[in-house]
Amino acid sequence: MMLESKTKAQQAIELEDKYGAHNYHPLPVVLSKGEGVYVWDTEGKKYFDFLSAYSALNQGHNHPKIVNALIEQIQQLSLTSRAFYNDTLGKYEKYITAYFGYDKVLPMNTGAEGVETALKLARKWAYTKKGVAENQAKIIVCEGNFHGRTISVVSASTDPDSYSGFGPYTPGFIKIPYNNIKALENALQDKTVAGFLVEPIQGEAGVVVPDEGYLSSCAELCKKNNVLFIADEVQTGLCRTGKLLACEHENVRPDVLILGKALSGGIYPVSAVLADDEIMLCIKPGEHGSTYGGNPVAAKVSIAALEVLNEEKLAENSERLGEILGKELRNIKSEMIKLVRGKGLFYAIIVTPKNGKTAWDICLKLAENGLLAKPTHGDIIRFAPPLIITEEQLLECTAIIKNTIESFE
Repeated sequence: MMLESKTKAQQAIELEDKYGAHNYHPLPVVLSKGEGVYVWDTEGKKYFDFLSAYSALNQGHNHPKIVNALIEQIQQLSLTSRAFYNDTLGKYEKYITAYFGYDKVLPMNTGAEGVETALKLARKWAYTKKGVAENQAKIIVCEGNFHGRTISVVSASTDPDSYSGFGPYTPGFIKIPYNNIKALENALQDKTVAGFLVEPIQGEAGVVVPDEGYLSSCAELCKKNNVLFIADEVQTGLCRTGKLLACEHENVRPDVLILGKALSGGIYPVSAVLADDEIMLCIKPGEHGSTYGGNPVAAKVSIAALEVLNEEKLAENSERLGEILGKELRNIKSEMIKLVRGKGLFYAIIVTPKNGKTAWDICLKLAENGLLAKPTHGDIIRFAPPLIITEEQLLECTAIIKNTIESFE
């Protein structure tokens, strides 16, 4: 372990271990401060954050514009519930629908809630518009997906770590291989299908980028078969891959768009589902909602977070620096790197263990050297820095990654 004496960090770790559920396995680093692309631990050591809270921090830690929006609004009005109108929600709804080009938004809090909302919306649309018989609607999902941790969502998962031991499972899902157009075409023969739920790039699976043309072909097939194309852009959206939305790489406009994470710049839990009137208005008063969804603080924070993406040209920065990140990762000379893949500032390396050393060991060494990343699925390391990172900072980070990995040779 990195901590040899009972420091503040060790005390914090022991408290979490004793009083918290053991549903995470963090690296032994205890953070106490963040600013921009950096975080500091309890001992004052500075690190580059190369995970960005799974892309919730695209705008960086504690972006002053977003923080100020939160402070100003929370001092005025924090929560009303949707039992009443408030003076910020309508402004937010107008702003975000114009920003992404949809008629309506349904605000929620977390990415998983956004996915659940989209599933309910698709089913409701199938019954009221498509004419599917009650309780027969199905959703097509992809193998290797990660859409959250709720019962319905893990019912759609093919990852045993996500679903094992949590049955009975929610019915109504058809699982097909990712990046396989023929499989989707075959599944769409079922006329009870309401929607196709897909990540434009599979994040938790290890930044799995589909073949060019996959998304546009899927969208065309959905349109042809009167099925909703539902894009889970919770992790890939908001400039992470070099475009505002990852779907934009193939000029695809989802019928239902799910956003979260960086929708608040990491300041507050905010998610959203966007769709046009024909779909969104299938849900009537009393049929769906959230106590905190659309609260005044979330509304103000989200507007500020979206303004930062545009004002600081973070999509352009992600695209430009992503090319550098990919090139530098591919130039690392190590037998431990089996594969490099990604798009924008969203990359992963697949690690082959060597001399008993694994992806976990690499991440521990990276932390020692001042850069934080985390393994997924045992052999994959994702690299997703805040999109505000500069080229100079990025090159400093890629040098740390290169030197760290090559030190295992």
